[in-house]
Amino acid sequence: MKIIKLCRIAFTVAAGLATVSIAHAEDKVRVGVFASSSALPYFVGVERGYFKEAGIAVETVTLASAPLIVQSMVSGDIDAASNLVTLEGANISQRRPNTLTYISLNGQNAQYITEQFVVRAGSQAKTLKDLKGAKLFSAPGPANVGTAKAVLKAIGLEENKDYTMQEQQLSVHMGALQAGTFDAGYTLEPVASTMIKQGVARRLEAGVISTHLLGNPSSQAFAAGGALSNKLIAERPDVAARFARAWAKSVAAANSDASARELLAKDMSVPAALAATVPLANFVMVKDMTAAQKTDFQKFVDIGVGLGVVKGAVDAAAMIRGM
Repeated sequence: MKIIKLCRIAFTVAAGLATVSIAHAEDKVRVGVFASSSALPYFVGVERGYFKEAGIAVETVTLASAPLIVQSMVSGDIDAASNLVTLEGANISQRRPNTLTYISLNGQNAQYITEQFVVRAGSQAKTLKDLKGAKLFSAPGPANVGTAKAVLKAIGLEENKDYTMQEQQLSVHMGALQAGTFDAGYTLEPVASTMIKQGVARRLEAGVISTHLLGNPSSQAFAAGGALSNKLIAERPDVAARFARAWAKSVAAANSDASARELLAKDMSVPAALAATVPLANFVMVKDMTAAQKTDFQKFVDIGVGLGVVKGAVDAAAMIRGM
């Protein structure tokens, strides 16, 4: 009887230890990160422990362009993306449905500044039309390049007739202007604010997608967002749900807590003195989007189809999910 009792005690202790081990285990999620200001919610979640509180250990995978993020999601090398360009997401959704789902989107316009044209300090250009004859760079990826060209076309400038454009990584934009290699360019935050602060560039016009492509400066262009792979959602739904809850806390803090901007200096190499003034997108969880915002998102995806960046029609509603 004593032996049986000891065995029962041993089993109970072992089961208890297993339970404790499971309770403290963290599920790993690999997150593709593109280093622009729209990645801020991710760093908020990391630095403030929101993912850890949700039992998730995130692994940061820094990738230099949206196409690389999409490729990594397709291959299974990452499970999520902090700020994937939505036209790239729409393109893979058209070519290979059920690849990814956006759980948040980043609204951009002249108030929530992300994309913009800048010119070299000292340039006489006052409007986009004054870029006629200029040598331009663009942020990387077909979506950024296509959008930049579409904006210039909308105001009457044709590539190779009125201007030239070359795709360049964000990390070289400042040096390219400083060296005089380019006259101006289409860039993103926080690179733009950094080069303006250092006297290398001047902002020519921001929020150009809303103004020139959506046709309404107050509309928000949902050009990037936080996304999960559908493989993660299907195979580890509880992990995906916990990640989404942590992401929602991160989005709320990025929108409303000014101290979150300090992470721009820590994680995105923004000068500390500049972090408080860098413009940010309006981060919106899909579950909180209004009908008008969803309509604007569909308009933007349709524009991408028209540009040829997205290879065919896509139902934008199928790309998003409130979690």
